[in-house]
Amino acid sequence: MIKLYKPAYSALFIDILMLLLSFYVVLDWLPLTTHTPHDKYAFPFFCYFLTWLLCSFILQRYNPLRRQNYFSAILKLFYTTLFVFVLYWALIYFFYKAYSGIVLLTISTGVFVVNYILLSLYFAYRFAVEYNDIDIKPYEKRINAAVKPAVQLDEESYKNLTSTIVSLSGRSVFNFLNQHLDLLSGNTMVYLNTDPENLEMMPNFQYSTIIQFERLNFLRNINKRLYIINEKLPDNGIFVCCFESMSTRKKRILHKYPIVINHIVYFFDYLLKRVIPKIFLTRSLYFLITAGKNRIFSKTEVFGRLYCFGFKVIKEKKIGKLTYIFAQRVKEPEVRQTKIYGTLIRLHRHGKNGKPIEVYKLRTMHPYSEYLQGYIYERNSLKDGGKFNKDIRVTNLGSMLRKYWLDELPMILNLLKGEMKLVGVRPLSAHYFSLYSKELQEKRIKYKPGLLPPFYADMPRTLDEIQESEMKYLTLCEEKGVFITDFRYLFKIIKNILFKKARSA
Repeated sequence: MIKLYKPAYSALFIDILMLLLSFYVVLDWLPLTTHTPHDKYAFPFFCYFLTWLLCSFILQRYNPLRRQNYFSAILKLFYTTLFVFVLYWALIYFFYKAYSGIVLLTISTGVFVVNYILLSLYFAYRFAVEYNDIDIKPYEKRINAAVKPAVQLDEESYKNLTSTIVSLSGRSVFNFLNQHLDLLSGNTMVYLNTDPENLEMMPNFQYSTIIQFERLNFLRNINKRLYIINEKLPDNGIFVCCFESMSTRKKRILHKYPIVINHIVYFFDYLLKRVIPKIFLTRSLYFLITAGKNRIFSKTEVFGRLYCFGFKVIKEKKIGKLTYIFAQRVKEPEVRQTKIYGTLIRLHRHGKNGKPIEVYKLRTMHPYSEYLQGYIYERNSLKDGGKFNKDIRVTNLGSMLRKYWLDELPMILNLLKGEMKLVGVRPLSAHYFSLYSKELQEKRIKYKPGLLPPFYADMPRTLDEIQESEMKYLTLCEEKGVFITDFRYLFKIIKNILFKKARSA
């Protein structure tokens, strides 16, 4: 029985457009034997056209894409193409041999390929800017979140704990842990089972320290695990974990193999273990085949995950090829969701009247970098131009994109949505916004942020100078009007970019 539903007119329109375009391209470009291809194929194409639309409707291809997932949408497209092609190929082969099977094949292939590309682009965009919920229970209210008293370990128990740690990670790691933790207290748990469900059964606040020796590179559901550990630890509890960083892995591979071969091996290792697990088209297949083992993580991503889920890194040390981290539980997780990776990202920023907006940008940083602003600022402060000094979050490709503002091109979407204007102060994150004076904060939120900030007109160097530049611009907006001020600043900005080689800070 056919399920009736209201089709999405945009999907219907795209299908009609692709069918008509394929029909005219094939008949105009293919070397056909007939001199009047449009007349000859007009009626067969009309039948093909109606069959395609009917089959697509029956398979529910015209349901709104927001209600579909990528793989089901692709399968529906494939089944539609296959059914219509086989039906009309059979008609041509058995009854209407005057018509060309090549024309049928070319039109069907063209419609399928173009629709496939459009679907992939749509879902790539959607997966880049949407979040998936972590499937875990909500937090219970934390009451008396202090560690429960425990009996100090006797000599035999301490010896067993020592033996366990040494066998898992070596004597150097044990000495490092013993130097900074009270392993005799009885409140330390060495977590061996990698199943998060076992963590959920552990009583809250039973242990002040949880140590996980299996490196994060080999674990799936890291975010879910961090969420649960945050819940189980008492206030200021300690979580110890380890991982092999991307830079360490690169050095290890380059030293292991001969020159030239080592770079080839590293390229494919990076592609298979870093890129493919992040792409929505290959992510599921990768985890199905490898179970998520031996992935490549940057230091930024690991630290960002910890900060995202309520931890603060208080100590780190590289021992052998692994980096060990002491992370202190300081608050509840900032998010209860996990990010699908992509080149297009959404960043939370302050808009007009303090209203939160989501700014679109091309990714220039490692994943989870947005949660490390405070960490980077505490350690490195700001450099000239107002950006963070020695910002380890920015990738090599990201530095190039930022230099020429290519990462900001997607903000045109915010311009079209009316959330931003062409000239105006930068849309700031909560951390950057907090660094500004109260007076400037109040002035900033009266106006929409802009694509081209007054920074490029005045070229300030320090944070104080940046604030002076923005205060001057906003004051002129109040006195002279926004349109006239923006018009004047636009010419200054263009002049500095073209003749004074002003570049993104």
